[in-house]
Amino acid sequence: MSRKKALVLTDHELRLMEVLWRQGRVTVAEVVERLGPPPLAYSTVLTTLRTLEQKGYLAHDEDGRAYVYFPVVPRDDAARSAVRHLVDRFFGRSPGALAVSLLDDSKLSDDELATIRRMLSRRRRAADDR
Repeated sequence: MSRKKALVLTDHELRLMEVLWRQGRVTVAEVVERLGPPPLAYSTVLTTLRTLEQKGYLAHDEDGRAYVYFPVVPRDDAARSAVRHLVDRFFGRSPGALAVSLLDDSKLSDDELATIRRMLSRRRRAADDR
């Protein structure tokens, strides 16, 4: 029986998930091979993949004696879940408070500022149309 999907991935789990999102379908040995530094032991990768499967992020097929793992949660969904968790936990469930914090702490390029202005303008128009 699989556990309920965890809200966020640990740094260690995210490292492995990045390989799966990039490659699609991989064996444990292929994950070990494709991980950047620092290297991880085969047994560590296997244990983490099993944990990710229990959490609902991965599934596997059998190919002979090997398990071939593949992601069942898209990267964008995992990112949205992590942001929701961050907003709930640190910003009083206020996405606006997170946005203000990001804008206050970041040096944004002119292109990024223009994109933010366009998005805010669209949001205002959509709110006015309601």
